[in-house]
Amino acid sequence: MAEKMGNLRRTHYAGELRDSNIGKEVVLMGWVASERSFGAINFVDIRDISGIAQVVFDENTPKEYLDMSNKLRSEFVIAVKGTVRERSSINEDIPTGRIEVLASELKILDESEVPPIYVKDNDNVSETMRLQYRTLDLRKPEMQKNLLTRAKLYKVTRDFLADNRFVEVETPILGKPTPEGARDYIVPSRVNEGKFYALPQSPQLFKQMLMVSGYDRYFQIAKCFRDEDLRANRQPEFTQIDIEMSFVDVEDVISIQEKFVKTMFKEIADIDLEIPFKRLTYKEAMDRFGVDKPDTRFGYELKDISDIVKSSEFKVFSDAIANGGSARLININGKAEDYSRKDIDKLTDFAKTYGAKGLSWIKINEEDIQSPISKFLSEDELNNIIEAADGKVGDLILIAADKDKVVYDVLGNLRNHIADHFNLRPNDTYDILWVTEFPLFEYDDEEERFVAVHHPFTSPMDEDIEFLDSDPGKVRSKAYDIVINGDEVGGGSIRISNRALQSKMFEKLGIDEKSQEEKFGFLLESFKYGVPPHGGIAYGFDRLTMLFTGTNNIKDVIAFPKTQSATDLLTGAPISLSEDQLSEVHIKTNLE
Repeated sequence: MAEKMGNLRRTHYAGELRDSNIGKEVVLMGWVASERSFGAINFVDIRDISGIAQVVFDENTPKEYLDMSNKLRSEFVIAVKGTVRERSSINEDIPTGRIEVLASELKILDESEVPPIYVKDNDNVSETMRLQYRTLDLRKPEMQKNLLTRAKLYKVTRDFLADNRFVEVETPILGKPTPEGARDYIVPSRVNEGKFYALPQSPQLFKQMLMVSGYDRYFQIAKCFRDEDLRANRQPEFTQIDIEMSFVDVEDVISIQEKFVKTMFKEIADIDLEIPFKRLTYKEAMDRFGVDKPDTRFGYELKDISDIVKSSEFKVFSDAIANGGSARLININGKAEDYSRKDIDKLTDFAKTYGAKGLSWIKINEEDIQSPISKFLSEDELNNIIEAADGKVGDLILIAADKDKVVYDVLGNLRNHIADHFNLRPNDTYDILWVTEFPLFEYDDEEERFVAVHHPFTSPMDEDIEFLDSDPGKVRSKAYDIVINGDEVGGGSIRISNRALQSKMFEKLGIDEKSQEEKFGFLLESFKYGVPPHGGIAYGFDRLTMLFTGTNNIKDVIAFPKTQSATDLLTGAPISLSEDQLSEVHIKTNLE
């Protein structure tokens, strides 16, 4: 049976004991991380949130407690009183490795069954087991470090924003379904028969109305929900730092956000960043890197060779350009010998997952130029392609030709894929940049209409408003993303603050006047009574925590995450409801 705590009260945390504590009597409380017996001497590592300390039970320990120490097993909860002394065999691998505690009293506060997973880092247990036994998984030092970093990021965020006159305001979780780009999680109402709430995809509309309400600077560390098919490092519920400001333009928002990011890096990682950060327009990012969240720490930049091959007899190139597309390349400098024909076929298969019909290539060898397309190109075309690529002996040139979107997707993702293959992304540097001037619209081929690139409340560039009717694809927006090491960690825009322009935007997105009133009438109504120019940004809090902890798995920075199928292996959610429960909320299912 577990014993009560009795009169013992914790005086110190195990991981904080140091040489300065030698000779002092301490009381530690925590879990048994490991136990080792050597005849009449028992060694026990006690673990708490701060770390581990070694406790010794020997002939100097009262026999009652020495005998009791023989019963200790992994994950027993114990309280130990003893005296700190210098450790005879120093362990430099842990902060407490120079001291140990000679036990004078022991209480077993609770016993543990044999844990189904080891409570230690790098135990190689499956993710399914980790999520099923999350309470044990969260005891691991690395997991606790991650959540402590997350907690510190909460504090740094609140401190900085409060110091800069931002007001923290909570917005509703139960709201109205509105089209914001993803599928809503729907909640039935018991007291309003046949009606439903939606969980927020973001606080977007509420934070804009707070600006109309005169709060000037708002923030919230907000829970958001999206019922979409999950990819790697996506969760159905996630956290964002939500920010909005009044009487600002793009420069105002970016300026204060750079100070915020600089503060985060200094307080969390003790890294001094230089501001301002570099900027790329969306067009430059796509033309040079093929993606709108580029990692610029390595080369392999895209080069447009459309003018060189637009009249080529190689129809893959010339037809793509004639149909409004392009031909572009990346040069994998000095890596030709690393790629056999079979390896290049694998790159081609990778490219096909992003819409490519194929992938052309040129190897520059010491003796010759090797390429399956050389017979379709004139000597001038081949030489001009190599010159455009700045090609040298040992280079492998990869070429994609298709619609611009496909070419960008293929080469941008190939660029990242190859960089990861050769470990070209340095772990000790941070590449931070802004991407600005995103298109306001993109054309959806399946729906045969324009859709918003960000959301329907993003303001167009003033000089492009004239193209809303004549050429919507030409309109740029006052939108901006902040990108760190090739990951978008935040994004925002200046919002539309004019009711007529907002209605125009809805119209261009195919939302008629009746639907505008049904879905956004409350926002448009508030816009009748004086709207300040306003804009903001939202950061992915989980992704920021991943960045500062160095993990590549979003589940490592969320206490109780879901699986990729949006299930909770710890609690068993979601579950089926009884007929009575469904009846209460006026729902019938058609499941057999």
